[in-house]
Amino acid sequence: MSGLFITLEGPEGAGKSTNREFLAERLRAQGVEVLLTREPGGTPLAERIRELLLAPSDEPMAADTELLLVFAARAQHLAQVIRPALARGCVVLCDRFTDATYAYQGGGRGLSEVRIAVLESFVQGDLRPDLTLVFDLPVEVGLARAAARGRLDRFEQEGRAFFEAVRQTYLRRASEEPQRYRILNAAQSLSQVQQDLDAMLAQIVELCRG
Repeated sequence: MSGLFITLEGPEGAGKSTNREFLAERLRAQGVEVLLTREPGGTPLAERIRELLLAPSDEPMAADTELLLVFAARAQHLAQVIRPALARGCVVLCDRFTDATYAYQGGGRGLSEVRIAVLESFVQGDLRPDLTLVFDLPVEVGLARAAARGRLDRFEQEGRAFFEAVRQTYLRRASEEPQRYRILNAAQSLSQVQQDLDAMLAQIVELCRG
């Protein structure tokens, strides 16, 4: 088995965490070693940065501060968790990664993608996901699901225009690099989304086996 880096992307309410668990169970049943992690976060230090990023605050966070915090957490996560797991041949299933930075800080905040790309190269070197699953759904559906979960975090409190920009950035990036991305219709029922994941399973296992 060779290490494989799979990221799950999408907006609030898309079901990434639930489907990450589902995919992990299916892969483990095929004898694949799987590590589950998330961004921002994944290590104790990176999780503390996550708290800073998500907690509502009376002090507005500058967009550049947000961007740098995201990449600071990512640098720690890569060093402590992702790179070691890939080196030992593990399949890493990560709930969000740098595509989320392009979508949220680039699309949503309007920061330059060139600036994001510079930080991406600085922090990651040549490491990129092998496969990215984009859980796509209409903005109003995602926001309704997020609201039903309870108190909204700092990002979830953003308006519809912000999340429309996030969604369109994900879809544009997927269209520009179709060999890496797979788009799933997350507006479907959970069982239908998981049927779609099952349909991809053989391909994913084949990638794992190199």
